[in-house]
Amino acid sequence: MSFPLLTVTAVVPAAGAVVTAAVPAARKTAAKYTALLFALATLVLAAVVLVRFDPDGARYQLTESHAWIKDFGLRYDLGVDGIGAVMVALTALLIPFVMLAGWHDADPLEETSRRWRPTQGFFALILLVEAMVVLSFEATDVFLFYIFFEAMLIPMYFLIGGFGDRAHAAGEEEAARQRSYAAVKFLLYNLAGGLIMLAAVIGLYTVTAHQLGTGTFSLPEILQARADGKLDIATSTERWLFLGFFFAFAVKAPLWPLHTWLPNAMGESTAPVAVLITAVVDKVGTFAMLRFCLQLFPEASKWATPVILVLALISIVYGALLAVGQRDIKRLIAYASVSHFGFIILGIFAMTSQGQSGATLYMVNHGISTAALMLVAGFLITRRGSRLIADFGGVQKVAPVLAGTFLIGGLATLSLPGLAPFVSEFLVLVGTFSRYPAIGIVATLGIVLAALYVLVLYQRTMTGPVKAGIEGMSDLKARELLVVAPLIALLLFLGVYPKPVTDIVNPSVHHTLSDVHKTDPKPALEAKK
Repeated sequence: MSFPLLTVTAVVPAAGAVVTAAVPAARKTAAKYTALLFALATLVLAAVVLVRFDPDGARYQLTESHAWIKDFGLRYDLGVDGIGAVMVALTALLIPFVMLAGWHDADPLEETSRRWRPTQGFFALILLVEAMVVLSFEATDVFLFYIFFEAMLIPMYFLIGGFGDRAHAAGEEEAARQRSYAAVKFLLYNLAGGLIMLAAVIGLYTVTAHQLGTGTFSLPEILQARADGKLDIATSTERWLFLGFFFAFAVKAPLWPLHTWLPNAMGESTAPVAVLITAVVDKVGTFAMLRFCLQLFPEASKWATPVILVLALISIVYGALLAVGQRDIKRLIAYASVSHFGFIILGIFAMTSQGQSGATLYMVNHGISTAALMLVAGFLITRRGSRLIADFGGVQKVAPVLAGTFLIGGLATLSLPGLAPFVSEFLVLVGTFSRYPAIGIVATLGIVLAALYVLVLYQRTMTGPVKAGIEGMSDLKARELLVVAPLIALLLFLGVYPKPVTDIVNPSVHHTLSDVHKTDPKPALEAKK
């Protein structure tokens, strides 16, 4: 038996969560370094997955397949295509930065009990989320994916509700109430989507059992049966199943109008947990649209495309407009993410190679750029003790490195040429223009609004006279620079040379387009005489 690399890549952070949680209460620093060690080990394994993946090889590689519950067709099936391999690498890359940025976020303000272990719990929950997300990107059995898709909600619920932002304008009691509200809203929205998806998963199994004689949840088996003509899902049935899957993924993504849980969750979380939400967990939703919606239900995907494109367009403009009007730094970044996810979904359902390659690249670049901006914003908020934009001003005069890194993160968010998100946003718009020019034109409004909310945010917080409470603000320390510098380096590198990522994901994009029987539209050029 070959080495189960994909399983080990997920087991290491899960084991790390158990070990970290078991560290004695008084050994907070030891717990942090233990968790960081396991996160770095996972990063090494994810790098091995990326190196061993052959873009010119089989569609799903490093596969593992074991019988689980034979009577119900349940199997433990793992495998990664190019998109999955890249997303596993992104997840493993961001987790160490999340931990370093939140190094002191869960330290108790005072010791109330030798058994109270918030630091150990905080870092253990982060590792547990990482394990669930990695397995979601690796699972090729639909039911197995569903289990991890839902399981990640539990540790995220405790991270949002139990470890909120200490820089809160309200008193501690009101802050705790708002954290609880945000955590419950996050859980209820995502559980509702998951329950609807569960009904669709059961429906898919019933269809395969009826037509193939034996029910299956295996994605490769279902795709092969369709290719061989053995599985032919009725049009109405396929559309209902598609809607069940898509609804759950649209909640997770989040797509308008199912997005309202995100600003609450990100606003009430610590900055590292906010990054975990939008840069890691939410990517499972857009990834699943590519892997499951388009591949399992090609006809229904094309049928729903016009409505989904309109919803994505609303997300782009609506999220950007609300970001412009925000007074809270973290909620501004949250609404900006709603706009960016609109671009990702727009690229996916434009059904062009440029659009889907751009959407996949956007998932990577958005993860890095949002991590950079939000983590620097977290450092800024911690120093001032406030999230309100009005409480800042003149920061660049007292903390120039902090202001400079904040500017680079903001410029990446508005997709400035030379920084990574520009390439992905450009590809999404090119892919959309080639098939839906009117939608592409309206989507460019999101670029204009992004420039507005980012530059106004920088102007109000970093420039002008130094406000009261800012005078003694310290600049970035060594640990904080260790968090920010690699992210900025990646933004610059992928901004000028995205080829390492596109070379891996492009074959998977072509496979997906083939599944939905779509080809790139040819330019309408009149022959010159």
